[in-house]
Formats: sequence, structure tokens, C-alpha cells
Amino acid sequence: MTVEQAGLAEKIEAAVDAYIELLNSGTAEQIADLYAPDATVEDPIGADIRDTREQLIEFYSVITGMDERTATLKWKKIAGDTAVFEFTLVTKTAGLAFEITPVDIMVFDADGKVSTMRAVWQQSDLKQL
Repeated sequence: MTVEQAGLAEKIEAAVDAYIELLNSGTAEQIADLYAPDATVEDPIGADIRDTREQLIEFYSVITGMDERTATLKWKKIAGDTAVFEFTLVTKTAGLAFEITPVDIMVFDADGKVSTMRAVWQQSDLKQL
């Protein structure tokens, strides 16, 4: 592994950790800051692709607007410019609680910003608690 590759791996590791932390307690704008300006999000795979900062903020506002939310990283793998990780997200709002455990695939640019994010999950994975 070159020094450049090691540096990118460190940036990716930090970005994934920040993503999970921001899902817990950050704002939609802070989450969007992890993304490159021309990034795309496909969550879940097969859904319409979001490709503007405004669309990312709108998407993440659904999560950050919950009364309570807890994201817990289960595992992550990093290779080259890509991170794959699984986490559990529990959200509570209006007296209802939901849990989902997606696998996210993120590709990063040289600056350690997310250039693409694709989430692997299906509707039946969303459980009401």
C-alpha cells in the first residue's frame, strides 16, 4: 500500500465513523458535507438517484427530524476508494419506533468525500418495534 493509498484509507475510515456519528446526532447539512459536490445517493438501490446537495439534505432531514435516533456500526470493510459497512438505525417519532439494518457501499474521491453511496436493503427489512 502506498502512502497515498494509506492516507485515503484513513480519510475513508474517518468519514464512515463521522457518518454513523452524524446519523446519531448531526444535522442533515452536516451529513451532506461528507459528500462531494457532484455526489449521488441511491438509497435503496433501485430508488431515484439523488444528485444535488438540496436533495441530500431533504433525504437526510427525514432521519435527523426524528424524535430519537440511534445508529450503531456493525462492521466496515475498506479497499481502495470504497467502503462497505453495515449498521443498524433505530428511529422513534410520534410514538412509533422503526429499525433497519442496511449495508451501504460508498465510493470516495481523492479528498475523502463520498462520490457515490448505494444502500442495500428492501422494504421488508424495515421493522416496526
